[in-house]
Amino acid sequence: MKILFAEDTKDLNRAVTTVLQHENYEVESVFDGEEALLCVGRNAYDCIVLDIMMPKKDGLEVLAEIRKRHITVPVIMLTAKAEIEDRVAGLDAGADDYLPKPFAMKELLARIRSACRRTFGYNSERLTFGNVELDPETLSLTAKNSISLSMKEYELLETLIRNADLPLSEETLLGRLWRDAVGASGDTLWLYVAYLRGKLASIGSDVTIEGDRGEGYKLTRRIS
Repeated sequence: MKILFAEDTKDLNRAVTTVLQHENYEVESVFDGEEALLCVGRNAYDCIVLDIMMPKKDGLEVLAEIRKRHITVPVIMLTAKAEIEDRVAGLDAGADDYLPKPFAMKELLARIRSACRRTFGYNSERLTFGNVELDPETLSLTAKNSISLSMKEYELLETLIRNADLPLSEETLLGRLWRDAVGASGDTLWLYVAYLRGKLASIGSDVTIEGDRGEGYKLTRRIS
């Protein structure tokens, strides 16, 4: 599981990063909001933890930009403020959870585990991008008409939709979707991308998967 941890207090940042790494999370830690957004533009994460009070861009600004980009990764907000208004502002901006400072490390770990379970566990939410709708109940893909997907096709397209317009490297996609598979490679991924491209075209979708072997892939809307 890959986590982005954004906290400007250096001692706290280092301490939390060390604990998360000890718990076998892959952690990218940053110290300001602008750096956090740069990371979001380069990588896909399973959970993002944002301090509200950060330099350059505060956590609420970062969160708003993440959601503006249609990135649906779970976000946990950290705040030293106890006022209800700050918690409401974070939830209204698209946060999945919040944790007031000071916090117990065990509680942060529990909330991260819960967020990651929601990411990789069963999710009944229908996802949309452009004129495409992805249905987890039937594993169907719908635009002007519908088509069925295999489970792996569904998982790949779900990941691309949740990170729409964000380039995802081969390494990221293989690590998420084939992490326990022996022999899975860039060619394996390319084959499933080719399947999905054909199915997206066959239903008259206005989205496409850009990229090629060795370059990574991203889902974008086709410009008429």
